[in-house]
Amino acid sequence: MIDDETPVLDNHLHLDPDNHRGIDAVRDFAHMGGTHLLVVNKPSWHLGVEVETGADFREVFERTIEIVAEADEELEGRAWPVLGVHPGLVSRLVDDRGFGPENARDLMRAGIDVAAEYVEAGDALALKSGRPHYDVEDAVWDASNAVMRRAFERAADLDCAVQLHTEASEDLTEVAEWAEAAGLQRHRVVKHYAGGRLEGPIPSVMCEKDALETAAERGDPFLMETDYIDDPDRPGAVLGPKTVPRRVRWLLENGHADAVRNAHVETPDLVYGIDTEGTL
Repeated sequence: MIDDETPVLDNHLHLDPDNHRGIDAVRDFAHMGGTHLLVVNKPSWHLGVEVETGADFREVFERTIEIVAEADEELEGRAWPVLGVHPGLVSRLVDDRGFGPENARDLMRAGIDVAAEYVEAGDALALKSGRPHYDVEDAVWDASNAVMRRAFERAADLDCAVQLHTEASEDLTEVAEWAEAAGLQRHRVVKHYAGGRLEGPIPSVMCEKDALETAAERGDPFLMETDYIDDPDRPGAVLGPKTVPRRVRWLLENGHADAVRNAHVETPDLVYGIDTEGTL
């Protein structure tokens, strides 16, 4: 069982402030024993925002901050916003809206700069960036890597973490090296939607039992997530908001108390500088 002194953090999920479950999903998480959330803004176009300038991202970021404040009221612990630009935007801009890769790059980097303003003001905890997890032409790949590098530069300036959405991989050492070249320590870089084994960034492990068992047995820093997307058109996509507390209970029942502390106390402190025990 999860006792009252055990923090339970979902490192990456989305909440739709207008169109789907929103705060009801947070209540499900809390009812199962969840205490802390990192809420990542949904892709801008999923909230009906077709960006033309960096300033256009503000609507997305501010709606996310608003629903995180509401989530905070439902939790024994805390919720924090993670703000940035979903890397899939590059394809929407290039393929659907006629942007050249360099123009798309510049717009997305402007969005990262705006997200960094919220981190600097204390209104968000970390940045989000990355590159497409699917095949794209070389110019789009290069543009995406340039956006990610901008996120590393801004995070280094702010001493904050960056959550990455990337292709599936067990070795992103090169990406971690890019972060270090920008002045950002590699333990400040998190690959969301990770398996249990990863070289380079910190893995935010999807809560499937095999992946969690691998991460637990390795003993390296890791986080746990659902990537809950709160999308009424895809109700069964990814994992539901109850999953992290359920998997924490499963880990404890199977003798992995050290792994639970690793994922929910030690690694959140290492990556984000947050105290999940002190905020209970």
